[in-house]
Amino acid sequence: MSRKVRRVPAHIDPRGIEELSFADQKAILRGADDLIGTGGRTLLVKILRGSRMKKVLELGLDQSPVHGRFRDLSDEEVLARVDWMIASGLLDIEYDYRLPILVYTPRGWEIERETFASELLEGFDDLLQTGPPFDMSYLKDRQRDLILLLLDKMEATKDAKYIPLLQAWEEVDYKKVRQRIRQVIRQLEQAS
Repeated sequence: MSRKVRRVPAHIDPRGIEELSFADQKAILRGADDLIGTGGRTLLVKILRGSRMKKVLELGLDQSPVHGRFRDLSDEEVLARVDWMIASGLLDIEYDYRLPILVYTPRGWEIERETFASELLEGFDDLLQTGPPFDMSYLKDRQRDLILLLLDKMEATKDAKYIPLLQAWEEVDYKKVRQRIRQVIRQLEQAS
């Protein structure tokens, strides 16, 4: 006979917060990205406050672009903002055995996908400055809808400077992504 699992309760309390700015929403979603499906609210608060605790450093969470974004607020104030995101339907909680972990809702993922795709595109400009060889393997195994949005953004720039990156990327990714990469290369070649 199996024992009943005692889940750790997650008490969501936005503490009277009526609204968060869109910039704050994006920052919280971006901070949650490294924790989705693996971490919870407390660890997200540590990232957003800029904690240097051992676990944050071991997991490389101090490399998050929003690490320390809310360093001027208390843990409770940041947790209230995270709870507002959950109460507003941008983040959700699921249980992994007995512990609550964060997951995106479809609305939350839509915002994060746009933010992350823009961030990746900006990173391409940095890659171009360092020059070849370009290691694009970090894009493999990312969510397909994120990758397709990134490719759409590259295509919309009509800037042929991205072609060397696309060619390097094409060598390491899956067939369906390679097909879309070739389409973007053709569009950028025609635009130049």
